[in-house]
Amino acid sequence: MKKKLLIFGFFVIIFALLLYNYIYKNHRDISSEKESFAVSVVDLKNDYDKSDSLANAKYLDKTIIIYGKISSLDLTNNILTVDTSLSAIIKEKNTTLKVNDSIKLKGRFIGYDDLLGEFKMDECSIVE
Repeated sequence: MKKKLLIFGFFVIIFALLLYNYIYKNHRDISSEKESFAVSVVDLKNDYDKSDSLANAKYLDKTIIIYGKISSLDLTNNILTVDTSLSAIIKEKNTTLKVNDSIKLKGRFIGYDDLLGEFKMDECSIVE
């Protein structure tokens, strides 16, 4: 009887540890991940114009490097608009950025927003 109780207790503890690790996974660190693609905003737009389902399979939720020119800045909310088609949320405040500067960003591609007609990225960091 004691053996069965010990075996049952062992399996309960193992199950509890597995459940805990499943629920509380480590978060992704986008800045340390290797990028899957390096692409310009224009090329990204062309890929989505050809086939949005293929482009989603290729880029969605992947770490990418994207480059273009800054078209607008919202430094209070850390939001950049690149080539009028990409809205990117940057992690760190940067007051040296200016409109029409060329920029290269590394971040997680969230997808295309049909309502606003723009691409979305978050957790972006500026690549030098």
